Amino acid sequence: MIKSYAQAIKDVTAEEMRRDERVFVMGEDVEVLGGIFGCTRGLAEEFGAERVRNTPISEAGFIGAGLGAACCGMRPIAELMYMDFAMVALDQIVNQVAKTRYVFGGKAKIPLVIRGQQGVGRGNAATHSQSVEALFMHFPGLKVVMPSTPADAAGLLRTAIRDDNPVVFIEHKALYVNKGEVPDDKDFCIPFGQAKVVREGSDATIVATHTYVGKALDVAERLQREEGISVEVIDPRTLVPFDKETVIRSVKKTGRAVVVHEAHRVCGIGAEIASMIQEEAFAYLDAPVLRFGAKQCPLPFNLGLENAVVPQPQDLYDAVRKTLYLK
Repeated sequence: MIKSYAQAIKDVTAEEMRRDERVFVMGEDVEVLGGIFGCTRGLAEEFGAERVRNTPISEAGFIGAGLGAACCGMRPIAELMYMDFAMVALDQIVNQVAKTRYVFGGKAKIPLVIRGQQGVGRGNAATHSQSVEALFMHFPGLKVVMPSTPADAAGLLRTAIRDDNPVVFIEHKALYVNKGEVPDDKDFCIPFGQAKVVREGSDATIVATHTYVGKALDVAERLQREEGISVEVIDPRTLVPFDKETVIRSVKKTGRAVVVHEAHRVCGIGAEIASMIQEEAFAYLDAPVLRFGAKQCPLPFNLGLENAVVPQPQDLYDAVRKTLYLK
């Protein structure tokens, strides 16, 4: 069935709420206004205000409430309007949510999903456009998910809701309108820690997340058409757990790797992935691993300036050629 990214998220949320009465949604404007990009629209009419709960503008408060509910046997989905706002709740997320199961020796289950959107593309400026996935990767106890397609959004969200551990489910604002085939199966789940080889190739590997998966595919097609260069494109889908084996297998085959993401390049996930490749596949590399991310400045409001800060498809095109020593 063809669905948009936003529709896939809404449908899975509703299906899981029907399947398990412990599942509920909480967040700012989730009840009447339908949450971010309509991902909770209509749920209150079916499930009522008890299970689709509007919260005060207090991310620390409702993330803490979500943790408490999870500890008591509920399965909350806490929606952050922007992932940037996670900073307000950082103590709750990294000092409480991430550590509670460990502190209780594994006896406490924390089935809490924290979902929200991030990224550029709409001119939302410096405090509403950041990509913050590396922050959550740093703290043990959190699973980190970044779907790039409607099918992945559906399968990974269902897995997240059914998981007994806290999951940070990061969406991208520019992907909500994208459409694609989604399996018509109420038990369709995608296991965490399984990357997807989106395109097979033999000359170079691109590891990309969120909107850069589609951009990497376009670049790969162009390189094949114009240069005869065969590029493999990998979407990790989950950053914690991370499918190291698929990435390393690809790099051993191609001998070259480019990593691209929208978050700032400094201390971004590209640094971690590049380091992993260097450690695990150094003997197979025919060129240094190249990584791309946003320049080290706040995200501009102006769309033209925004594009100047984040990597562009031409950057990827040139990077792959560079790994092949082509000027």
